[in-house]
Amino acid sequence: MTPIALLLILTSIAGLVAGELLLKHAMQSTHAPAGFRQRTFVLFLAGGIAAMTVYFFLSLGLLQQFDLSYLYPFQGISVIFISIAAAVLLRERLTTQLVIGSLLITAGVVLVSLS
Repeated sequence: MTPIALLLILTSIAGLVAGELLLKHAMQSTHAPAGFRQRTFVLFLAGGIAAMTVYFFLSLGLLQQFDLSYLYPFQGISVIFISIAAAVLLRERLTTQLVIGSLLITAGVVLVSLS
């Protein structure tokens, strides 16, 4: 794998993680009295859609160049990144069960990709 390919894969995963976090934050902001008309909702929603769009099109380009069985383990790592980022940025609680589950999912995806 070339450094450029690795950079594109990591950028794709970053787009997925950022998109998920921004969309979650947008939906949390709808609890305010203004709801969906609130400016922060629109900004976070637009940012989330933009990040997910980057993820989508990068993933399509990567699928054109690499086998799915090669790319999928990298997607499994996104579970860990999303969990950590949600705990840090959204102040979500990381339970022991969640951490163990995330690690098992990631380990399972990696094991499947090695076979």
